[in-house]
Amino acid sequence: MARIAHRFAAVALTMALTISGDDDPFHSQELRQDEFPIKLDGKKLFERETFGGNGRTCRTCHSKETGTLTLADVQRIIEAGDPDSLLIDDALDENGGTTRVQAHGTIRMRIPLPPWLSLADDPGATHVTVFRGIPSTRNTPALDPILLYDGRAATLQEQALGAIHDHTQNTVEPTAAELDAIAEFQRTAPHFFSSPALRRFAATGAPPELPPGITPAEKRGRTFLVDAPFRPPSKEGICALCHGGPMLNTINQAHSDFTGGVPRPGVRFFNIGVNIVNAPKNPIRTWIINDGVNPVVTIQSPDLGILLHPTLVLNPSHPPLPPPFILPRAVLAENFKIPTLWGVKDTAPYFHDNGAKTLRDSVAHYQRFFNFTEAQDPVGSASLGGFITLTDGDVDDIVEYLKLLGPGR
Repeated sequence: MARIAHRFAAVALTMALTISGDDDPFHSQELRQDEFPIKLDGKKLFERETFGGNGRTCRTCHSKETGTLTLADVQRIIEAGDPDSLLIDDALDENGGTTRVQAHGTIRMRIPLPPWLSLADDPGATHVTVFRGIPSTRNTPALDPILLYDGRAATLQEQALGAIHDHTQNTVEPTAAELDAIAEFQRTAPHFFSSPALRRFAATGAPPELPPGITPAEKRGRTFLVDAPFRPPSKEGICALCHGGPMLNTINQAHSDFTGGVPRPGVRFFNIGVNIVNAPKNPIRTWIINDGVNPVVTIQSPDLGILLHPTLVLNPSHPPLPPPFILPRAVLAENFKIPTLWGVKDTAPYFHDNGAKTLRDSVAHYQRFFNFTEAQDPVGSASLGGFITLTDGDVDDIVEYLKLLGPGR
């Protein structure tokens, strides 16, 4: 639905390192060779290590409670009068204020432009700035191999290194062993899972089951999540069209069948019109897409999502993208990662731009997506829109059911 034209063995441990007097070798960054531990402490590295940077740690933006940074987290920091390491640099407005992070919880991201993208207003630019929320680490490290909203990081280690470089402004480079320890901590520590069932899934491969629901609203809401053929005007399974599979985060067979095989089952990226709404009012840029095969396309958008991936070669678990002569790259504009719905009630705000502040806001967005065609409403789906009518009551039922997909299940 993109709008076209008017849519990433430890390193050699031989460096001579010194201890600055701090009792915690990880906090001080430096270890003597004879003091290297057999196994690095990923918990300390994640929660306390600054790598000589601006004071931020991984925990700064990925809380133990939600895996992300909520608006309440931001407000608590401000009200405490001690902004510490969060309200600096990429969290601040251009004038140094905190209006944006207070209102939307977004961080300024500076991303290299891949060879098929350029900016009409800055043709020589090598990077672009976009504003995005902080993806939750709930369930993702162990159970989701696609990282970041645009899939740019191929591994947890690459993702951690990118965050250390871009957001902590480090002066000490993390070792490969430290990055491995951070990744292992995220894959195994209990609080990285939204429920015991998800932790069992990571350990045993036994997928979680959709809870049956207790109240009438919960039971009605469940019908939207079951994996069923899309047979409008029936609304059964319409959420599962993009929230299928064990993690409720993949395009399912019914979606692919209804839309003629594109997207294919298992695809993790889709465009639901969030950029058109642009609730945070992020700056709109004019992007030029030239994939070397198809005609050059110009798109106006605040963020092109997966098109900012440096290679478009995604994780091996994701179906490979067809070449440009089959799938023009402009078609991928504004496609973002489909998030899991497990634990979703705890990870507000929602969407890549944090444009939906509440769970109900996020579900209500789909009234425009499903109820209207793209021609009737720009947010309407080009392929799925206009076939059903999602009512306010349906939204309420879906929200009640989504609340079940959290702790205790």
